[in-house]
Amino acid sequence: MRRLPEFICAALLLAAPLAGHSQAFPSKPVRLVVPFPAGGAMDSIARILTQPLSRAFGQNVIVDNRPGGGTVIATEMVARSPADGHTVLFMANSYTINPAVRSKLPYDALKDFAGVSRLATVPVIFSVHPSVPARTFKELIALARARPGELTYATPGPGTNQHLIGEMLKSMARIDITHVPYQGGAPATMAVIGGHASVLIINVTESAPHIQAGKLRALAVTSLERFGAFKDVPTVAESGFPGYEAITWFGAVAPAATPRGAINRLSADIMRALQLPEVRDGLSKLGLSAAGQSPAEFDAFIRSELRRNEKVAREAKLRID
Repeated sequence: MRRLPEFICAALLLAAPLAGHSQAFPSKPVRLVVPFPAGGAMDSIARILTQPLSRAFGQNVIVDNRPGGGTVIATEMVARSPADGHTVLFMANSYTINPAVRSKLPYDALKDFAGVSRLATVPVIFSVHPSVPARTFKELIALARARPGELTYATPGPGTNQHLIGEMLKSMARIDITHVPYQGGAPATMAVIGGHASVLIINVTESAPHIQAGKLRALAVTSLERFGAFKDVPTVAESGFPGYEAITWFGAVAPAATPRGAINRLSADIMRALQLPEVRDGLSKLGLSAAGQSPAEFDAFIRSELRRNEKVAREAKLRID
């Protein structure tokens, strides 16, 4: 009988480290891996969130920029990182586009990762050089149908969200316009301003100064609702394509084996941070809207984006490798 309490005490002593371990997150600095260079939208979102997340975690939050390989390098690195919640991938549309346009990836976007939360969104905008004889989106579609193969559309590069948006429009509107990829948003914008391409498909925040200066004519935004700074610019859905929506989005995922408790903690603290006035103001200055989602909601969103991008890429026969 005297041995029973000793056994119970021993069991409790053995269990204590395990219980402490499960509750330890975060027990060290949390690394936000960004697959883009410093200074871009994704990097800016990460840096806006570092301070509120550091307060919430009681740990330092570090932004680790790992650009290159069309975001594949950073994504593979996080997939192979310890699944303890301390390494998080900040990602964007390319995460769900790469599986559709690349034949081989060193990771599986569904099996190797778990959704944490969506972070922010921004609409894409269709604009043209003022010399293009189309003052509305409907007129642009009519012009493209009247001149098959003559119009061109510029994007930040092959396999980008803007590229797929262009191909999706071609399929929906049954038009023939030629894709002209550039190495980034700025070169694509300058090409259209210079008259070297007919149509610009780019995030609204990147083209806004040039639209306001009269160097570009805005025709339609790709969100379901009109964009705050351009309330007079209709949506694509309002312009003859009901239900059309194709935005640029940013989110966070972690290695799939990350404990559910850590995933939930990350998600809850991120969503709380996204509600803070200073975070929302910081995002607004970039033209972004906060867009938190629970892990389950974000996982479902990722699956839907993968299905849509696979369909667009298959119909357009898009491959970038």
